[in-house]
Amino acid sequence: MPKFFKRALLLLAALAMLAVSLYGCSTGDTQPTPDESQAVSDSGSEASAAQSGELPEGNSVTVGIAQDLSNLDPQLAATAGVREVLFNIFEGLVKASPDGAVTPAVASDYEISEDGKTYTFTLREGVTFHNGETVTVEDVVYSLERCAGSENDGTPLVSAFSNVSSIQADGGSRVVITLAEPSTEFINALTAAVIPQGSGPTIATDLVGTGPFKFVSYAPQDNLVMEKYDGYWDAAKAAKLDRVTFKIIPDVNSLVIGLKGGTLDMVVHLPNTLLAEVEDGFTVHQNTMNIVQALYLNNAVEPFDNELVRQAMYYAIDVDQIIEFVCSGAGVATGTSMYPAQTKYFMPELAENYKQDVEKAKELLAQAGYPDGFAMTITAPSNYAQHMDTAQVLIEQLKAVGITAELAPVEWQTWVDDVYRGRNYQSTVCGIAADDMTAREMLVRYMSDNRKNFIAFNDPEYDGVMTRAMTSTDDGEQTQLYKRAQEILNEKAASLWIQDACELTVTDPALEGFTFYRTYVIDMAAISRK
Repeated sequence: MPKFFKRALLLLAALAMLAVSLYGCSTGDTQPTPDESQAVSDSGSEASAAQSGELPEGNSVTVGIAQDLSNLDPQLAATAGVREVLFNIFEGLVKASPDGAVTPAVASDYEISEDGKTYTFTLREGVTFHNGETVTVEDVVYSLERCAGSENDGTPLVSAFSNVSSIQADGGSRVVITLAEPSTEFINALTAAVIPQGSGPTIATDLVGTGPFKFVSYAPQDNLVMEKYDGYWDAAKAAKLDRVTFKIIPDVNSLVIGLKGGTLDMVVHLPNTLLAEVEDGFTVHQNTMNIVQALYLNNAVEPFDNELVRQAMYYAIDVDQIIEFVCSGAGVATGTSMYPAQTKYFMPELAENYKQDVEKAKELLAQAGYPDGFAMTITAPSNYAQHMDTAQVLIEQLKAVGITAELAPVEWQTWVDDVYRGRNYQSTVCGIAADDMTAREMLVRYMSDNRKNFIAFNDPEYDGVMTRAMTSTDDGEQTQLYKRAQEILNEKAASLWIQDACELTVTDPALEGFTFYRTYVIDMAAISRK
């Protein structure tokens, strides 16, 4: 075992002394590989009564999640953890499907003009909001205009809507969207929620959508409750459960305790290193998270505004060791801002460009004016064990080149406010996910003028390549341009891209129907009792 790896194990063992029994690594021969998204079931003899195949309280389920659900406005939801829950309550003209495509939802069908600038939607008959009102063309136009910034001083709430030049009703059942520039990807942005006309100011507290579940209540930092909507338009895909409670529990060990004690029927986004703790008596699903985990660097502050420093840091770390420790080797190295499920655009070869080379890292640091290294802070959301563990390993690895890093754990909402929105940080370990399966969603955020560009990356070539990619109607050309954009992020070491981490979803054996999506979705309508 490498000396570093032993040091990291000892370090994390000390930090997790009280929780070592719950946070031990599973052996390689018992865990599925990352692409095994099917269920693994074991009804071991040590299963508790809560794992007997019978759910309490009739047809209700409690789901454990680690992240609080801040800002429930579906068109403003900044984090993937919020979007995956709201998927059950809200729908757009189209909605995501497990394979990464979109399917008609509030719209029954649509047409895209040959020039890629006009999108025409026919509304589905009989779709109603959870308040019982029928969805009208006025509701749809209002919702789309709000996405385009009608209630935000013209600044789009959904970035793709910055390309919209007009939204018009065509009779009582058709809506026509005209774009300023052609886009073959805009259809994916139309998963944006359709809400009742005029409901924008109250939608974050009075959640009225068209999805298979309707909102009941939300207690911050505690839970969100939703129940089956009997008037859902698609009988074949209507909710099978009567009631679902998302229980917010930031600590992963407490999530496991809740499963074993029977207070939780399902937990999502558990680190796969906990497999040994949950494989007996539960149904376990394993897959990668469809995120890009990285040490994100604030390019606007010293010394991370220096490309040589960023490249040196990349050479200083060992991504393979991080993946081995944090995900028992089951994560997938990325090398840039794209995850493997984006098969059309994913470039695994980029992960080979910064293999650990401590001497080269030291040389680059000396060229940059930091021959003795420097001190820095890594901020990480404390409710995500994998990000915290990754930060600890990075701290150990960076010591080899004279960089002294300190971990600053923060609560999730503090991370969102101070790091993601406030840009008040030096570096951070987190995972970035996409709203949809377009390359645009993973890459547009690093354009210099994009409001999601929380690393403050600024590169004229990148901006130019992305502009050309987003307006190209030639699939082959567009794909190559997006790949070039990824190469630039890698060459410039805009951040230290690490992996698409591996995770577990664990359910009571009485439940079936859980399905992994290629984007962040918890589809509770597909889940039922056996």
